[in-house]
Amino acid sequence: MTLYPKLITDALEKVRYPGSGKNIVEAGMVADNIRIAGNKVSFSLILDRPNDPFAKSLIRASETAILTYVGAEVDVKGNISLQIREDAAATDGRANPAPTVAQPLLPRVKNSIAISSGKGGVGKSTISANLAVALAQLGYKVGLLDADIYGPSIPKMFGEEAAKPCMEVVDGGRELIVPIEKYGVKLLSIGFFVDANDALIWRSAMASNALKQLITGADWGELDYFLIDLPPGTGDIHLTLIQSLNLTGGIVVTTPQDVALAAARKGISLFQNEKINVPIVGLVENMAWFTPAELPDNRYYIFGKDGGKNLAKELKIPFLGEIPIVQSLCEAGDHGTPSALNPDTAMGQAFQQLAEKIVCEANAS
Repeated sequence: MTLYPKLITDALEKVRYPGSGKNIVEAGMVADNIRIAGNKVSFSLILDRPNDPFAKSLIRASETAILTYVGAEVDVKGNISLQIREDAAATDGRANPAPTVAQPLLPRVKNSIAISSGKGGVGKSTISANLAVALAQLGYKVGLLDADIYGPSIPKMFGEEAAKPCMEVVDGGRELIVPIEKYGVKLLSIGFFVDANDALIWRSAMASNALKQLITGADWGELDYFLIDLPPGTGDIHLTLIQSLNLTGGIVVTTPQDVALAAARKGISLFQNEKINVPIVGLVENMAWFTPAELPDNRYYIFGKDGGKNLAKELKIPFLGEIPIVQSLCEAGDHGTPSALNPDTAMGQAFQQLAEKIVCEANAS
């Protein structure tokens, strides 16, 4: 097979840059340095900033496009390098520091609610997914952003692990990512753009930039509730969201266990910090008790009892409810069919009641 540059650029026209929608050739992201030596192909991709969060995924997508549309025998893996545009490298993004005042980036969203936990493993994503579905079933327009950049789980919980969002042109010629829609909920996650088996080895600045693109570079449309499933803790991702969005409220998820309650205090403290001042919608106690399928009337308080309820009372914040541990809840999440889809079941009713309580609290705040 004879290789020549036009074959390579034709294949690279199949690769689109997330957030703009243009293919990388059209966007001027392929440098004029395509080198061919036998079956070996090498060239550079040109990026606008040194910490572009999609750099590695663009390299992989370019390699795949060439191997698919030119030939599997092409030696291209490991031969694609990165360049930074000269004007971008001069500032390195530092001439424009992050704003300290929240900007109305999503003016068509009525309520932006961040769902957080002080620590991992308390079921925050399970609460986020089921709450989004329950709100949609109540007739609200709902969006759910998976902001857990390093451990995205929303694609699996909605059975959309293989989904790849497309682009659309909106008024003014701007191209935006179209969120995946499932069960009446608009979804976006970094998990839609990266290999599920690859660890994201990103510094916090790269993760924050990727998150901003999922917010500002997507067509969320009109929403009654925009839920953000935050990563555990109180770090850069949290500050990025608070600085970027006019959050109307925050929800904290905990278990009754003392170690989880201690971490939940920190999550509540973040929202209540005088420099942040995001209203607390309330506290959810997950894993409140265990009920085995064969004994549906029995409750076993394996992590303690009323820990979340007592913490909410102590801190004078609304207590939104208790969600038990049941096998069906875990299985539903693994199978991509949230329990809230079945309002006739005990778990479905629990999430419907939670959604109704949150609507009341959000309207009151």
